[in-house]
Amino acid sequence: MKTNKRLFLLLLSLVVSVSALYAQSKKEKKEEKEKAVKEVIESGNFKIDVSRAYPQGGRSLQLSPSYSLELRNDSVFSNLPYYGRAYSIPYGGGDGLRFNAPLETYKMETKKNKAIKITFITRSKEDRFDFFIQIFPNGTAAIDVSMQQRQSISFSGELILPL
Repeated sequence: MKTNKRLFLLLLSLVVSVSALYAQSKKEKKEEKEKAVKEVIESGNFKIDVSRAYPQGGRSLQLSPSYSLELRNDSVFSNLPYYGRAYSIPYGGGDGLRFNAPLETYKMETKKNKAIKITFITRSKEDRFDFFIQIFPNGTAAIDVSMQQRQSISFSGELILPL
């Protein structure tokens, strides 16, 4: 009887210690990812792979993995699809949200929930674009784009972290 009780206490302490180690390593991984996300954003060079589009007045659309938004130094490289109403566009449809252009303004701030909010304005030969990006500590991102010649559109995706 005494042996069973000792064995039970030994197993119980083993289970508690293993679960504590697992929880600690999970928390460490989360903190490590948060730190990596913050470092990549603060470097000013990052890429967001976009996986979903949310046009105004329509259903969300799952996108192929080839769409992205990239910021490098003082330029934006936008390879995003556009779904929605255009008010005035060039003959043939124009380029929409597929352009490379310098940033006119750039502002970054960290919110209370550790999310990073980035806003910037840029222009292509077709339109002016106001980007509002929110990047969360786990690396997910939400992008809202307002334009003068088209309806606004939103996207969601994932920040690409270096290996």
